[in-house]
Amino acid sequence: MKINFPPSDFVLKGWEQIPVPRLAKVRQRFNDAHIIDLEGHIRAEMRTKISQPERFCGKRICITGSSRGIAHIDRMMKAVIEELKAWGAKPFLIPAMGSHAGGTAEGQREMLASFGITEETMGVPILSSMETVQYSSLPDGTPLYVDRYAYESDGIVVMNKVKQHTNFHGKHESGLAKMMAIGLAKHEGASLFHMKGFDTFAERIPQVCEEFLRCCPTAFGIGIVENAYNEILEVEAIPTEKILERDAALLELAKENTAKFKYPRMDLILIDEMGKEISGCGYDPNVVSHEVLDYKKIFVKSLSEGTHHNACGIGNIDIVTRKYLNDVDWTVTWTNIATSTELFSGRIPMYVNTDREAVLVGLRCCNDVDFTRPSVVRIKNTHHMDEIWVSEAYWDHIRDREDVELLSEFEPIPFDEEGWMISE
Repeated sequence: MKINFPPSDFVLKGWEQIPVPRLAKVRQRFNDAHIIDLEGHIRAEMRTKISQPERFCGKRICITGSSRGIAHIDRMMKAVIEELKAWGAKPFLIPAMGSHAGGTAEGQREMLASFGITEETMGVPILSSMETVQYSSLPDGTPLYVDRYAYESDGIVVMNKVKQHTNFHGKHESGLAKMMAIGLAKHEGASLFHMKGFDTFAERIPQVCEEFLRCCPTAFGIGIVENAYNEILEVEAIPTEKILERDAALLELAKENTAKFKYPRMDLILIDEMGKEISGCGYDPNVVSHEVLDYKKIFVKSLSEGTHHNACGIGNIDIVTRKYLNDVDWTVTWTNIATSTELFSGRIPMYVNTDREAVLVGLRCCNDVDFTRPSVVRIKNTHHMDEIWVSEAYWDHIRDREDVELLSEFEPIPFDEEGWMISE
C-alpha cells in the first residue's frame, strides 16, 4: 500500500533566508583488516572446525538466509554450499528473517534474490514458506516456533552476521542466537516473541537458544563480522555446542569495529539513504541516535533500493520530503513495525517538498544555532562512514586528529534546479 501525499504548504518564517551550509569531504580512518580469499577461508574453517564431515553424506542440510545486507553474502553462501556438497550433503536454503519482507514467502524469496541469492546462482533449492512447527515453549508460556522446512531437515546451518542490535543490548544481540530465536521462527514466532518487549530480549534469547539447540537438528553455525568498511573481518565455522559462546565473542569483535563519527556533537545530520538491509531501524542507532550523539535534527533523503520500500524506523526522523513518503510501502513497513510492537517507529514525520527545503527548514528548527556557521554532517548511510561530508564548524573539532583527512574544499551543498541534493 502506497499513499500519495499532497504537496506541503505550511508556513515557517525565516527559513528561506538561511544560507545553504558549506560542506567538505572528509575521510575517517578505521581498522581495515579483512579477509581477501573468502571462499578459501570458509573451506578451511569448515574443514578445521566441523568434525566428522562424513556424517553429512546424503543428508538434507538447511542453510539460513538473512534479511540483513551482508558484504559478499552470495560468495560466502556459495562457498558453504559447495563444501557441504563436497561432503556428500544435499543442501538447500530458506529465508530466516522473521516478519521481514512483508512477512510473506514470496517477499522473503525476493529479498534473498536482491542479495544475489537465487536457485540459479546457488545451485540448490530455496524453500520459502511461512509455515512453522512449535517445538517447545519457555517457562513464561511463550511458544517457540521454527520454520517447518528447517525442522524437518537433517541439520540446520545457522548462518548470519553478528552485530549490535538497534533496540536492546546484552550478551547476544543480532547474530546467530537471534536468528535461532526470531529469524527462524518466521512471522508467527517473531510476533509472539516481541510481545514481551525488547527489554526482555537479553534474558530470553539465550533461553530460546537452549531449547532450540536441544530440540532442533542444528548442524553448525557460520558467524560473520564486518569491519567499518563493510568488508569481511571474520568468518567462523562453529560447532553446535559452541554457537552461543562464539556468538557472544563475535559480538564483542563487531562492537570494536563499528564505524562511528569521530566527534559526537552536531546540529543537523543529513543521511542520503536508509533501509532494512542497512539496519533494522533503517540507519544504525549505534552510529546515529541520541544515545551516542548530541544532535538537534536529522533529515533522511530517501529509501535505499535494497529496502524494498520498507521504511521501518521512519518515526525516528525529524523531517523528510514528500517524495520520500510517496516511495514507502506502508503495508510492508507497518507489518514489520507492528511485529516489533514499537509503533512509534512507524510515525510519519514532518515533510516538505524538496531536499533543499528539508535542509533549511531542519536548520531553522535547530535552537541556539549560528546559521552562518552551523555544525552539519552528511553521510551516505550508516554502513558507509569512511568518507563523509562536514561543515567548517564540525571540522574544527576533528581537524587535529590523526585518523581524519580533509579531501576537498568547503562548498555549498549542491542542489539541482528542482531543489534535490546532488549525490557525488
